Amino acid sequence: MTVSAPAAVGAEPAPEPATARTEVSISPVSLDGPAISTVKVTVKNAGPKPMRSLKVAFSGPVGWAVQPSVAAVSGSVAQGAGAATEFRIQVPEQRPGFALRTFTATATYTGGDGAGSATATRTQTNGAPLANLAAAYNNVGITDEGNTAPGDYDGEGNSFSAQKLAAAGLTPGGRVEALGAELTWPDVTPGTKDNVASAGQAIALSGKGGRLVLLGSGVTSAATGTATVYYTDGTSTRGSFGFPNWSFDPADAHGATLVASADGRNRPDGYGNAGIAYRIFAHSVPLDAAKQVEFVVLPSNRNVHVFAMGLAP
Repeated sequence: MTVSAPAAVGAEPAPEPATARTEVSISPVSLDGPAISTVKVTVKNAGPKPMRSLKVAFSGPVGWAVQPSVAAVSGSVAQGAGAATEFRIQVPEQRPGFALRTFTATATYTGGDGAGSATATRTQTNGAPLANLAAAYNNVGITDEGNTAPGDYDGEGNSFSAQKLAAAGLTPGGRVEALGAELTWPDVTPGTKDNVASAGQAIALSGKGGRLVLLGSGVTSAATGTATVYYTDGTSTRGSFGFPNWSFDPADAHGATLVASADGRNRPDGYGNAGIAYRIFAHSVPLDAAKQVEFVVLPSNRNVHVFAMGLAP
């Protein structure tokens, strides 16, 4: 005779398995315009029931004509099966410079996973992002105490002191460990461009990691924004971050982490403000660690200043 063990009193019920979600994918889009490109959108029924009344809407950048705008799939799509729809999109002539092109497909249906709709986006690029962060430097934030005139970190002619940053461990080309990432401090001569006042620049960055780590500081208390990380498969991750003002704000404002403090700063007329800390911070944006990073688009907020960035596990 088999005797079953009594159920434990107060035991948690076994969790129900998660329902698989509908998968929508967009084929690569030829951007060699002017031309009419054909795009295939595939919808896979990963749910437990047949999918019926399937319609797929597709759109590209503003002003790009698409035919048809909505495609209907006749009949039903069995569990585990897929259905493909085709669209034609008018691609204009490419212009010089870098541009992002985003395409969106939305499937609506009954049955399947029961959600009723699923959406996918694909982002492709025209041109190439800047080769690295140094190629985007547009601000002089560090000067020598013997020549402070070139500095203008904050729009008022002030800057970090190279000597005081060195005393805090930040030297040209030196390694900086922050939030699990190994970063390199700008390897430039004081008084030359050494950081990026963020204005939506696209910057190449290759590798895999669980976080994008940014090293920088803020001008004013409103140095916040969104960084968008694009992967080689055309998908992306967006994350908000911010830096405290380089002085006076709480060191953990916007969720940042203090990395180094320099004593005083350089002013147009020389070194000054001794006894007041001017600081560098780190912040991070979570990533899909399984995907290969291709490039990063910085926030469109020039109050956010970035000296270095890299990937952390």
